[in-house]
Amino acid sequence: MSDNASLDPSTFELEQIFGLFIGLLSGKAWEYMGLRLPTGKSEPEKDLVKASITIDTIEFMVEKLVPTMSQVETERIRGMISDLKLNYARQA
Repeated sequence: MSDNASLDPSTFELEQIFGLFIGLLSGKAWEYMGLRLPTGKSEPEKDLVKASITIDTIEFMVEKLVPTMSQVETERIRGMISDLKLNYARQA
């Protein structure tokens, strides 16, 4: 398999697609909380409504994936969600 074929999203398994989405959404949640600079910006942009929606979406996706995940992976991702929620509470 060539490197280009391995980057073709149509070849990804469901868990890989959800993992990609969760990673992207996590990064956006940090940005929306104003705790990470958006790409190309020099100042944080806080939008707690979007941060909340993003965190809730991650949590929903993870709960759907739990039956297919190992206990270690489940604990790791739930820890990430806890970190996001804790930081959201601090920003709200």
